[in-house]
Amino acid sequence: MTGMTSSERPLLNRRLAEFGTTIFAEMSALALRTGSINLGQGFPDTDGPEEVREAAVRALRDGRGNQYPPGPGVPELRAAVAAHQERRYGLSYDPDGEVLVTAGATEAIAAALLALVEPGDEVVALEPYYDSYAACIAMAGGTRVPVTLRPDGTAFRLDLDELRAAVTPRTRLLLVNTPHNPTGTVLTRAELTAIAELAVERDLLVVTDEVYEHLVFDDAGHLPLATLPGMRERTVTIGSAGKTFSFTGWKVGWVTSTPRLVTAVRAAKQFLTYVSSGPFQYAVAEALALPDAYFEAFRDDMRTKRDILAAGLAEAGFTVYDTAGTYFITTDIRPLGESDGFAFCRSLPERAGVVAIPNAVFYDHREEGAPFVRFAFCKRPEVLKEAAERLRRLA
Repeated sequence: MTGMTSSERPLLNRRLAEFGTTIFAEMSALALRTGSINLGQGFPDTDGPEEVREAAVRALRDGRGNQYPPGPGVPELRAAVAAHQERRYGLSYDPDGEVLVTAGATEAIAAALLALVEPGDEVVALEPYYDSYAACIAMAGGTRVPVTLRPDGTAFRLDLDELRAAVTPRTRLLLVNTPHNPTGTVLTRAELTAIAELAVERDLLVVTDEVYEHLVFDDAGHLPLATLPGMRERTVTIGSAGKTFSFTGWKVGWVTSTPRLVTAVRAAKQFLTYVSSGPFQYAVAEALALPDAYFEAFRDDMRTKRDILAAGLAEAGFTVYDTAGTYFITTDIRPLGESDGFAFCRSLPERAGVVAIPNAVFYDHREEGAPFVRFAFCKRPEVLKEAAERLRRLA
């Protein structure tokens, strides 16, 4: 008997049966095996600011965070998150009751869904979606109801009528991500206003993943959903240090919301990691207080990298969709005579020495995402130029 019990019951909980090894693990292993340039997983190939790294070293040496930090997060970081939300968006949060530090945004998403969703509840999510959304909804016993973003000209857009139609009496919450991974779409003020009006009208909770808030490439900047009328009291906002400061391995994220919602999320979070990232929390507190010039330079640098890769992909023959935010570009492979993103991405390392991610893994409706492939541009310019040169072989 291997792999099965005497009753032939599968070992893996049936809620997780559809989730195997993540595509990121598969493609990163493929990149290593073939020596390819990895534009699949979204992590930078350079570290963030030296002063932030030194702040972590200083915390380690001073013995701050080497033992269990407080359950809600160290006071310095909670205060820094609250100050950041106030300074940037005019959102006022009490650091002691309305901010919760998590092991990255991934844990924040898991804790929020485990806390707020009962078996049988429906969760409306924008498709394609970050792969942990589906797994976390499943672990909570919820039913995911995808609303598909579709190409409209040069970008992916949300169909607001489709969103309204997806809400039923069983809908518990809306799971929103803007700037949106993997499409690079940034929801407009009109779209966010419509989402807010729907949530208020139907008395829905909203969990909003805003980890790319500092990577909105136009001058309007990021608009948090919680700033809109009626939304602060029903919205769990998720942020993260990894994407903004290029220290993705530190796994420092946070939740901001009302005391009741934060208390609910913390009830689940305390039985996931309890606490994490002790010394790094102090460093991130300092990072959030960096001057505006840091955030502007970070955005400008990433915009330049986006443009390098987008030009290379277009020259290689891909249809390249506009990236208004995040550090991902979504492409259509049909102009290359291809239509199966999985097959394309598995063969790309041998054909061009580059690794990408098939967007279909982010869809319930796999056929909707079949011809789309995502590339990450959070890499050094010389790496992106080399990747672009390799991809031109496809043309």
